[in-house]
Amino acid sequence: SRGPTRRRRTTLRIVLTALLLGAVAGPLVLHPATMAVYWFEFHPELAGVTSVWHFLLFRLRAGFTAPMLAMSGLFAAMGGMLGAVIGFGLAAIAWSERRIARLERELSHTLPALLAAGEGECLEFKASVRWDREARRVNRALEEPVVRTIAGFMNQSGGTLLLGVDDSAQVVGLAEDFATLRRPTKDGFEQYLVTLVRTALGTHCCPLVHVVFHHIDGRDVCRVVVEPAPEAVFIERDGTAHYFVRAGNATRALDPRETLIHMQRRQAPR
Repeated sequence: SRGPTRRRRTTLRIVLTALLLGAVAGPLVLHPATMAVYWFEFHPELAGVTSVWHFLLFRLRAGFTAPMLAMSGLFAAMGGMLGAVIGFGLAAIAWSERRIARLERELSHTLPALLAAGEGECLEFKASVRWDREARRVNRALEEPVVRTIAGFMNQSGGTLLLGVDDSAQVVGLAEDFATLRRPTKDGFEQYLVTLVRTALGTHCCPLVHVVFHHIDGRDVCRVVVEPAPEAVFIERDGTAHYFVRAGNATRALDPRETLIHMQRRQAPR
């Protein structure tokens, strides 16, 4: 995914454009307008000027004379800084709108449609997070594949993880998982998932994970929508950082060389 690079390039383009416009508007607009306010306030005799535009034009021409160049430069800098601030705000709004649009597109897919599509690069099924259905007991080792899948989605283009659905796309539900929690409810399960992500991947990854519950055939399914991360996401185990990506319908770890190549391609501009 080249999303992080596109975001930085778009932000830089918006900010630079706003900065340049602000720098131009400073001496052309802010300077004469400020001088007009100053003269009208401290020179009452000008209150009767019949043509404000004539006065502003006069001040505009004066702003580019030698004695006033320093003042015009100051206003250009002020306008540029104001433009840069506005540019950052516009870039943040634009990015938020794109995030919302992407999430809306993802959530527009119905659960039956996802089940019918089957697992792929952006879709994964997991029957459970901590309840071992064969051993009939809690198995914390089941958390690891869930965390790896989420990290793999973050390091690629994002994706959806359906919990309570087995590999054959059959809905098995999460009743057993709920029962193992201190709060055996949907809210308790969501809190458990967020804590799992925060512990394994870091607090900065939590806003990239969105949880939605579906009820189908009398069973609960948790739909985890994962956004691509702006920076590389690692899972640290035994003092070693591991990098995971989606490869087809599986999540795989990359060795150091592969990790470097993948990160370079991920950050490379189009």
